[in-house]
Amino acid sequence: MTGRTHVVRVWGMAISFDVRESRPDLDDVLAPVDTWFAFVDEVFSTYRPDSAVSRLADGRLAFDDAPRILRSVVERCDRFRDETDGYFDARASGSLDPTGLVKGWAVDIASDFLVARGIHHHAVNAGGDIRARGCPAPGRRWRAGIAHPHVLDAVCAVVEVPDGGAIATSGTAERGPHVADPHTGRPALDLASVTVVAPTLATADAYATAALAMGLNAPDWLAGLPGIEAVVVDAGGYIWRTAGLGAPHALALR
Repeated sequence: MTGRTHVVRVWGMAISFDVRESRPDLDDVLAPVDTWFAFVDEVFSTYRPDSAVSRLADGRLAFDDAPRILRSVVERCDRFRDETDGYFDARASGSLDPTGLVKGWAVDIASDFLVARGIHHHAVNAGGDIRARGCPAPGRRWRAGIAHPHVLDAVCAVVEVPDGGAIATSGTAERGPHVADPHTGRPALDLASVTVVAPTLATADAYATAALAMGLNAPDWLAGLPGIEAVVVDAGGYIWRTAGLGAPHALALR
């Protein structure tokens, strides 16, 4: 199965599209992806004072007057806040900041766009978070290595990503204690990393962030979520996984 890689640079990262299909019009099919991410940045960048999300956050733009796409994302953030008992909260900082959801949501839409145009075998990697469709080669599945949060350049697990599924990790190894418990305001330090496999990258991203904020209560919460698999590494290095990742070759501990 042949194909090519397409890279979009946005939000200070490279979002790579690994397409495992060969078509003469592939460049034309992939071109709108760049436009899509540029549009998302215009609407959702909290670093741009003229963006719709910045104007909504500081009161210059009323919610009912905001672009429909922004209202939809904010409402989805509110649903995730309810689903996670407030541990995923786009308003935790005291101001609206939906960026914890936007990356995964934007990747999901880009992937759906490719499927709608007949590109059924691809994986989108956005800073290590992945949305996978189809397969990389006949008889194979997309696989993602989970960086070990305590050992430099080591992998603590390898997880198969199902067709149409996604995997996201939230942790302290690269960015330090950047997630806080919204209920206390204190940095979330009990867990070193949380990796979630979910049907969409937006869901995987939101749940991984929420679970990291929950700390030691995260494994019980994750185990009770239907259709969700997870790998959790605590601050002491203990590795826990959901039962669904116990199948042969689904999880390989290093």
